[in-house]
Amino acid sequence: MRRPRGEPGPRAPRPTEGATCAGPGKSWSPSPNSMLRVLLSAQTSPARLSGLLLIPPVQPCCLGLSKWADRPLGGGPSAGPVQGLQRLLEQAKSPGELLRWLGQNPTKVRVHHYSVALRRLGQLLGSRPRPPPVEQATLQDLSQLIIRNCPSFDIHTIHVCLHLAVLLEARPEELTPHVMVLLAQHLARHRLREPQLLEAIAHFLVVQETQLSSKVVQKLVLPFGRLNYLPLEQQFMPCLERILAREAGVAPLATVNILMSLCQLRCLPFRALHFVFSPGFINYISGTPHALIVRRYLSLLDTAVELELPGYRGPRLPRRQQVPIFPQPLITDRARCKYSHKDIVAEGLRQLLGEEKYRQDLTVPPGYCTDFLLCVGSSGAVLPVRTQDPFLPYPPRSCLQGQAASSPTTRDPAQRVVLVLRERWHFCRDGRVLLGSRALRERHLGLMGYQLLPLPFEELESQRGLPQLKSYLRQKLQALGLRWGPEGG
Repeated sequence: MRRPRGEPGPRAPRPTEGATCAGPGKSWSPSPNSMLRVLLSAQTSPARLSGLLLIPPVQPCCLGLSKWADRPLGGGPSAGPVQGLQRLLEQAKSPGELLRWLGQNPTKVRVHHYSVALRRLGQLLGSRPRPPPVEQATLQDLSQLIIRNCPSFDIHTIHVCLHLAVLLEARPEELTPHVMVLLAQHLARHRLREPQLLEAIAHFLVVQETQLSSKVVQKLVLPFGRLNYLPLEQQFMPCLERILAREAGVAPLATVNILMSLCQLRCLPFRALHFVFSPGFINYISGTPHALIVRRYLSLLDTAVELELPGYRGPRLPRRQQVPIFPQPLITDRARCKYSHKDIVAEGLRQLLGEEKYRQDLTVPPGYCTDFLLCVGSSGAVLPVRTQDPFLPYPPRSCLQGQAASSPTTRDPAQRVVLVLRERWHFCRDGRVLLGSRALRERHLGLMGYQLLPLPFEELESQRGLPQLKSYLRQKLQALGLRWGPEGG
């Protein structure tokens, strides 16, 4: 069901994924094809589009065949003519020739041919000393061809088309907020950490600051937190602080969403925290249909203040208002459980340590769900979990200070080791940078005193069968100095 106009509700309470972006298939995010139509239709100046096409794609591998690329738009039967058309496009001498090859061969055109054509167009327009003339009608016709056929495009082809036809180093402020929001949602939904596009969004936000409401800003900052990307634009944070100061009382729910994105970037402004932790704001939120979701967000913000902002001296979320942040495995992990390594890692640990030596999916205060938790004695022996309190005290500072004051010799010597699965979808699309919310979770667990043992998907995927996985886990645990079995206790 579509949300009525007016104050938008907060994003769903899925911090490590959903607090920043809905997963695949969620109705709030526009399809890439509808976004591509809008973006291509927004280009009217041949000179401007020519300049945009000169920018090379960030990931040239996207220009190759994809899993959809073997389906001709018109049903061509063989690969030979299709490959021949690609060669013709790559060797075209003018933009008009490119357009003729695409328009006159509908049965041979595949989706990746459009990205090939756009790349060749960029090469033609960048040729020296004299690039061939380009008529506005030619560029508009090419855009219309892409717009008509983009329902057949896969995400990689759309990605390349965006880079070649929509990249903004020039004047992004000429585009509308609607177009920029579509671009931001596209990057966030598909985990595309593209610095050039993200910088363009940041520049747009700064230039259009006075014209943007916080309801629009919450959507523009969405990809920065999700993709763990702090832009180079120097006015990005000062601009957001001014918007929050101006709009916080007008759109409190949008304010919380913006702060959630900034929390992942470790850039929480004190003035905005004073506002959302004020009794008036909390009382207002308590009377809305989204009270539980917002309380979860505020609980996460309060945790960030406790762990990461020792200099903050303003109001905090009252204890009676605090709720577990994420009391169960994340929605994206549950949706992709058949692709996860959790079951086989659990079986490996069961055979290696025994069922009594670990806990799976245990939620620790203030509400983070752990993949696997071990209790380890001072000698390095893995202890039965039932004989230990698996939770470390939270808040860590106040609890430790209280313990030191009352009984300095009663500190628990056992360590808590958390095995952290780093699945492929926990990263941005390039596979190197953790999503902002995942990085936040690991950061907070570490600050609370849990020792983290990451299990990267590349290493897990390289194990062939359970025996190899058990050997891998044994090496990982022994590298931490852990012992188990008869000799380990």
